[in-house]
Amino acid sequence: MSLTQYKKKRSFKKTPEPEGKKRSPSKSKLRFVVQKHDATRLHYDFRLEMEGVLKSWAVPKGPSLNPDDKRLAMMVEDHPYDYRTFEGTIPKGNYGAGTVMVWDEGTYEALGFDSESTKDQEKILLAELKKGDVKIVLHGEKLKGAFGLVRMHKGGPRNEDGDNAWLLIKKNDDEVSKTDVTKKDKSVKTKRSLGQIAKDTGGSVKTKAPAKKQKIAPQLLDEADEHPVKKKPRK
Repeated sequence: MSLTQYKKKRSFKKTPEPEGKKRSPSKSKLRFVVQKHDATRLHYDFRLEMEGVLKSWAVPKGPSLNPDDKRLAMMVEDHPYDYRTFEGTIPKGNYGAGTVMVWDEGTYEALGFDSESTKDQEKILLAELKKGDVKIVLHGEKLKGAFGLVRMHKGGPRNEDGDNAWLLIKKNDDEVSKTDVTKKDKSVKTKRSLGQIAKDTGGSVKTKAPAKKQKIAPQLLDEADEHPVKKKPRK
């Protein structure tokens, strides 16, 4: 697939993101990456290697290991394969400005076709992508087991960039958990937090706003206190 949209949105003289090229078909296992992206709104970028690029979805709430959690995933433009190792800060004024962390990474395969060659698996995955129902098995440090990506509206609607809404859903298997996996908030690449990455790469270290003091409503005086009785002086 073309990287035209990716390159059109970026000026590589101003951003440290890789310009990248389309990679030749993979002979080894397919790779995936999830990047935590502290942009205007914090989200997670879920990326799957296919056709020498990274098919990408923005997941606002992040992945879940609980099948009951159906996470909205907005499909965005393809990213170059080299992007899977990118960790740093995109400067202000650039598309996607903010700090990026390699939150999880590893290999993946087409669900039910692990015995097939990588080439054949890619064909299966691309057919599922076109159909709007991608079934995969992840082998990451944080995300493991079977997942599904399901397009919400088969065949549309799409926005001007070709984005569309999908759902990222954990399938029932031995890796199911109700524990919030996003609480594991360190980079699998450098073991740094978002704040540390921002500090090291010239980004803004965001701090939590101080808790607002709770206003206490004024207490009303008792009638006896509000209108005290004046005692007459003794004669």
